[in-house]
Amino acid sequence: MESLSVFNATTSLSLFSSSLDHPKPQLSITPSSSSSSSHRPMPKLDVHCAAAAQAQSGKPKEAKLWGGRFEEGVTDAVERFTESISFDKALYKHDIMGSKAHASMLAKQGLITVEDRDSIHEGLTDIQRRIENGEFEWRTDREDVHMNIEAALTDLIGEAAKKLHTARSRNDQVLTDFRLWCRDAIDAILVQIKHLQVSLVRLAIKNEGLIVPGYTHLQRAQPVLLQHLLLAFVEQLERDAGRLLDCKERLNFCPLGACALAGTGLPIDRFMTSDALGFTAPMRNSIDAVSDRDFVLEFLSANSITAIHLSRLGEEWVLWASEEFGFITPSDAVSTGSSIMPQKKNPDPMELVRGKSARVVGDLVTLLMLCKGLPLAYNRDLQEDKEPVFDSVKTILGMLEVSAEFAQNITFNKERIQKALPAGHLDATTLADYLVNKAIPFRTSHDIVGRAVAICVPKSCQLQELSLDELRSINPVFDKDVYEFLGVENSVKKFRSYGSTGSECVATQLDHWVTKLELTKEA
Repeated sequence: MESLSVFNATTSLSLFSSSLDHPKPQLSITPSSSSSSSHRPMPKLDVHCAAAAQAQSGKPKEAKLWGGRFEEGVTDAVERFTESISFDKALYKHDIMGSKAHASMLAKQGLITVEDRDSIHEGLTDIQRRIENGEFEWRTDREDVHMNIEAALTDLIGEAAKKLHTARSRNDQVLTDFRLWCRDAIDAILVQIKHLQVSLVRLAIKNEGLIVPGYTHLQRAQPVLLQHLLLAFVEQLERDAGRLLDCKERLNFCPLGACALAGTGLPIDRFMTSDALGFTAPMRNSIDAVSDRDFVLEFLSANSITAIHLSRLGEEWVLWASEEFGFITPSDAVSTGSSIMPQKKNPDPMELVRGKSARVVGDLVTLLMLCKGLPLAYNRDLQEDKEPVFDSVKTILGMLEVSAEFAQNITFNKERIQKALPAGHLDATTLADYLVNKAIPFRTSHDIVGRAVAICVPKSCQLQELSLDELRSINPVFDKDVYEFLGVENSVKKFRSYGSTGSECVATQLDHWVTKLELTKEA
């Protein structure tokens, strides 16, 4: 079983391989309200294919909890096709959380007894323990995580368990579980975003003063400080975190109690369950509560934008690790080799970061197409919303983690970078600024500098290597002070606008991130 765990103070996210019966990646996110014991490695949750087993044994199938009006059971093919337990078992902790909150509310409202509530709570706690110890049998004939847990609870405590579904439908139940799961998944992703930001800022601190070529159209443009470039990615990640926080705020409303779609005539207290589960408030409209997947679309959209940012970072470093650039050298710890070419050392992790962004975007497109054209309220199509979300979260967490690992294991080749800097006339725009300071209109300045570059090209020289006479042959405004603007070091020193690549400006940006991320400037 392969496993990847991400922890913060309140959240545990485990990604693990599924059973052989159902070879799909599975996730289990520990609710933030769980105890510290949630930091234990997550067990493998096996699914027992009851349909196949019963067909072989000849035993009768278990009656469905919804089967009262049916005279015959579904075929094995229908059972296999419609089950969701192979993936939605990842919601088990959140399902148990929701059921405990629901039972407490039912008892307070006099719909079940206090003794029933306590029995339900104890039974659910025991079921959770059995799940986490690998002792729980997941059955496809019980369809999904909700029915598996409820049926097991009935087996365990008897009649009291049959009262748990009072004033509740699987429609509002699954949305409650899913919102709780997504809420905790966002927390886990935010931890990894900050970790990558910290890695990039530390990399910037280690490379103070290093100038690199800045590119537009993948052509040499202007000199920039490497710190400035790295902090650009930190800024992107901060917006990614902001989108996730916005998404979390909007999804944090409780659908529990909306029932199938119309609510209930029983005297429930939806505000009590909402508060118990840490939601902002109950959702106002019961039809919207069971049909809404906006929160999923927004979550996957935020993940997709993050994935695109990571893909761009990956492309930058893959290029810079090539012989053609040679700007960075990844350590062996984050590189791979070739099965046929002994000399190869490939930055495969960042290539896969670039490639896996396609999966995350694909997950979003899947959900968009799933929701397109669905009538209100709930439709079984929406069972298909879980796997793309689980995959998106698993993938984005892996991308963030390995990007941070890569950032911690690369070296910038300063000598190679410095040798590469003279090419491309990176100081040309700074020279145009010099002429503007001499009261030459910018468009005219642009033309003058272009003519100076034209002189350099056949001579294979740099602007700073032109003599004053050569410059004055283009325009007499040039004076000896022009050389204070030429060369990449002088060019960088001249930048002063807010947010620019000037040394003082970049130092201010770096100070901001050191403070925000609670770091020190020690490399």
